[in-house]
Amino acid sequence: MKMIKQLVIAIGLMLPMICAHAEVDKRARDLAASCAACHGTNGKSAGGFPVLASLDKGYFVAQMKDFKSGARPATVMHQMSKGFTDEEFELMGGFFAAQKR
Repeated sequence: MKMIKQLVIAIGLMLPMICAHAEVDKRARDLAASCAACHGTNGKSAGGFPVLASLDKGYFVAQMKDFKSGARPATVMHQMSKGFTDEEFELMGGFFAAQKR
């Protein structure tokens, strides 16, 4: 009985963290969806555009910041990147890094 009580308490303590993590995952997925028109669902491009799935998070974030600042030339990405914050770049980078190619 004591073990069950401890398990219930542990689950109760973890639940807010699980819910918060799920909310972050949903937000990251929602943000990444804006890339799907060109880069494919979940970053799995069918060709013609770079594949974002399994891309290193740090590399993704750095490239997005470079697009935003104008340090990396682009036709469309400099405009797209201006709509996101650094925090959102981090979320999207984590999402794409977690996707299998």
